[in-house]
Amino acid sequence: MSKIDEAKEILNALQVPAKQQNAMCCCVLLAMANLLEGTAWANATNSWIRIHDVIVFSNSNYGTTYAENSRETFRKQAMHHFRNAAFIEDNGKATNSPNYRYRLTDEMLGLIQSFGTDKWADKLTAFLESHETLVQMYASKRSMRKMPVKINGTDFTFSPGKHNQLQKAIIEEFAPRFATNSECLYVGDTTEKDLVKNEKKLRELGFDITLHDKMPDVVLYCDDKKWLYFVESVTSVGPMEPKRIKEIEEMTTGVTAGKIYVTAFLDFKTFKKFSEMLAWETEVWIADMPDHMIHLNGDKFLGPRK
Repeated sequence: MSKIDEAKEILNALQVPAKQQNAMCCCVLLAMANLLEGTAWANATNSWIRIHDVIVFSNSNYGTTYAENSRETFRKQAMHHFRNAAFIEDNGKATNSPNYRYRLTDEMLGLIQSFGTDKWADKLTAFLESHETLVQMYASKRSMRKMPVKINGTDFTFSPGKHNQLQKAIIEEFAPRFATNSECLYVGDTTEKDLVKNEKKLRELGFDITLHDKMPDVVLYCDDKKWLYFVESVTSVGPMEPKRIKEIEEMTTGVTAGKIYVTAFLDFKTFKKFSEMLAWETEVWIADMPDHMIHLNGDKFLGPRK
């Protein structure tokens, strides 16, 4: 195997995410260890070096063409993650200081020096037992960032992000105020598209359910009024514009319940960005102003379209 392939094997064994097993990250490991193609891993060193030195080393010895202005890419894609995993350490200087340096930790140096020897397996096991892997670390962080939300009395979690932050507000803030006693029949998640999907109830109401991506972000049903609320959570795309209304109408030709179309925004600034696109006879709800709504013309506020 080439040194790049061997470096990738080491990173894979250390349970590094796939993005941190690319050629750039492998070159970082080799540069930090000062290993040429023909140099044995046992001869690895851990002198203090700059990202500039990593770039020069890679271009000179491994046929790469990294530009000097790619230092920030190296920092974000490799150095940051390798430091999190205790592969490398810095010298404590300010990051904008010309004296800022990195090096392999002594523990990492000892581990890679054993690669290809009968000591490798034991050294690897010891390292993994004493350090949380990046895969574990980042999975834990993603889990911690998830947003708890109660839907129809059941606890769920949304993935992090503005879109789901707004969906959480729709369910927890909009629904109690403007869709009292409603049931959530559908809501997606940015990673789990059909987080809640009461397909039986939707079909009973006359929905023609085909592709989930045609569904509005949140569908609420108020049984006592026989009203359906179609709510779009808009942070960057997808307001209740005429084309979107037409798509939902085509999907709900068999629905007899009253239909209410709502576009939800996190703040007034985002609403202004989309205000000229919104269809008439629809509602606007802004999470920053949860007690108020904007009605786009019509003979009644917050009622089904005629």
